[in-house]
Amino acid sequence: QVPLVESGGGLVQAGDSLRLSCAASGRTFSSSVMGWFRQAPGKEREFVAFITWKGDFTNYGDSVKGRFTISRDSTKNTGYLQMNSLKPEDTAIYYCAAANSWTVERRNFHSWGQGTQVTVSS
Repeated sequence: QVPLVESGGGLVQAGDSLRLSCAASGRTFSSSVMGWFRQAPGKEREFVAFITWKGDFTNYGDSVKGRFTISRDSTKNTGYLQMNSLKPEDTAIYYCAAANSWTVERRNFHSWGQGTQVTVSS
């Protein structure tokens, strides 16, 4: 398992943008997939997006399609989540995670970061 560290969260207004980063700390990211999930207070952790580490496939949750873009820089062992047109309902703790298969199921991700808070005010 590789330690993952998220950064880039913050407080923004509706319509603004943020870019989250997920760094594989101290090791080469060796899993097949990097994903992002989010969890709002009182809600289940929700799939946001994943990208194959080769960069040849991405998948998005319905609630973020067309607004969020996932990417990665394998030379930096870092993944990114560009979030545009943010809405108050995007407010959550955002987690990155690693998996060895193309999956949107939380249980299939084996390594998790500590999370970064994103708050969108109306």
